[in-house]
Amino acid sequence: EVQLVESGGGWVQAGGSLKLSCVVSGASSDDYSISWFRQAPGKEREGISCIGSGNSFIEYKDSVKGRFTISRDNVKNTVYLQMDSLKPEDTAVYYCAADRTLHCHTIVVITTTPWDYWGQGTQVTVSS
Repeated sequence: EVQLVESGGGWVQAGGSLKLSCVVSGASSDDYSISWFRQAPGKEREGISCIGSGNSFIEYKDSVKGRFTISRDNVKNTVYLQMDSLKPEDTAVYYCAADRTLHCHTIVVITTTPWDYWGQGTQVTVSS
């Protein structure tokens, strides 16, 4: 069974950086599209970035473009989300999700399509 474990969240001041990790076990992460989602209090979960299987596609939500970078390390079976220039509005629980058949087409599709596997989430808090 595929399992995902996120880490790297924490508290940071506005303008700071954090790097989230999503460790995949039970399968090769390179065979899966991996997405990062976030959910702020009182808001719906939203997709913010996706990397396709074999790094075929990479997609970002407009509000994080130029600030966040998604990457994959196949040796470590891990997908990362480097978050720079963080803003208070980035505060949320961040989740990674995996699916063998989904593609990273658009953020709307990424957000609304069911993903097979989810991690437990990691809290990111950005103070002003």
